[in-house]
Amino acid sequence: MLSVSIGPLALPVAPLIGMLSVWVATSVAGRLAAKDDRSSAENTLWGAILVGLLAARAAYVFQYHLAYAATPWAALDLRDGGWFAPAGLVVGGVWLLWRVWQKPALRRPVGLAVVAGAVLWSAAMGAVIWADRGVEVQAGVPDVVLIDSLTGQQRSLAAVLSGQPAVVNLWASWCGPCRVEMPDLAAAQQNNPDVQFVFVNQGESAQVIKAYLQRSGLNLQHVWIDTNRALGPAVGSKGLPTTLFFDAKGKRVDAHFGVINPAALRARLQDLRNAP
Repeated sequence: MLSVSIGPLALPVAPLIGMLSVWVATSVAGRLAAKDDRSSAENTLWGAILVGLLAARAAYVFQYHLAYAATPWAALDLRDGGWFAPAGLVVGGVWLLWRVWQKPALRRPVGLAVVAGAVLWSAAMGAVIWADRGVEVQAGVPDVVLIDSLTGQQRSLAAVLSGQPAVVNLWASWCGPCRVEMPDLAAAQQNNPDVQFVFVNQGESAQVIKAYLQRSGLNLQHVWIDTNRALGPAVGSKGLPTTLFFDAKGKRVDAHFGVINPAALRARLQDLRNAP
């Protein structure tokens, strides 16, 4: 599951679970610590989280430094979801150990707080995986029928991908974030002929799509229509834009909910090309 709907909003699942886990952990630390140590216990956890996030982000940007070289300011755009978790866990863990070594009174409340947050994270992510079990058993590409926006021809998504590494973008002309990222995706389609870019419009008519593309000056290839808006639910996404990455065997190797910037897109394409 990539996103959930809360009223009119669609929000990414993993960050929501992460924020909830952090809130629970800091609350437990504050409640279990002695009165004079509550602030210190909470600050220790917040410090570990911030230091860990910085380390995870820095390690990811370093790993894909060539992708970020053209637009280095994109390293500050955390919406791209680029984190190297092992680095964050190690650095954050070292910070925690250093702090509780300095102040033994924090060991019990901080330790139990970390356990509480980890248990909540694991349980919530396990529930997400369980809820996604119907999607995961599919052989990679969802069984969704699309309509060619130019010819009206109907084909399955698997047939459209035709055994090539592919980037599949779910979008609509009324979606503001979709309009923000579309020029970058159009440029990527032109600059990466070895990867097939497929733009799957969600429920709009061919006339609306044509008018939007002309108005925006976008020369997109492979624009298809998902009349029933079935692809999003099939991959666990409740909102737009959603970008999926499939290898040549039709296995989904990555997915991104929300605006994807050029640097993050280049990093995902690098992983896609390196997929076995």
